[in-house]
Amino acid sequence: MTIIETAKVTSKGQVTIPNRIREILHVSTGACIAFGVGKEGVILLPCKVTAESPYTPAEWARIEKLASAKGKIYKSAKEAKRHIESL
Repeated sequence: MTIIETAKVTSKGQVTIPNRIREILHVSTGACIAFGVGKEGVILLPCKVTAESPYTPAEWARIEKLASAKGKIYKSAKEAKRHIESL
């Protein structure tokens, strides 16, 4: 079944998905939509976004260890500046 609906593109590139299409896709406020481009045109698909850590548990453990470690304390701003410049 081919359903044709139209919508205007705003100056910000936004388009309102017609209500009839939202009902077919079971899309409601706050839902995520994936866009694809094929030979026939643009494809809209409902999708779910899940958070995924960029680090493995071992990497997180290393990061936490580094974050909890005490850093070097400089006696003056000049000393700290010299260290930064040497990096």
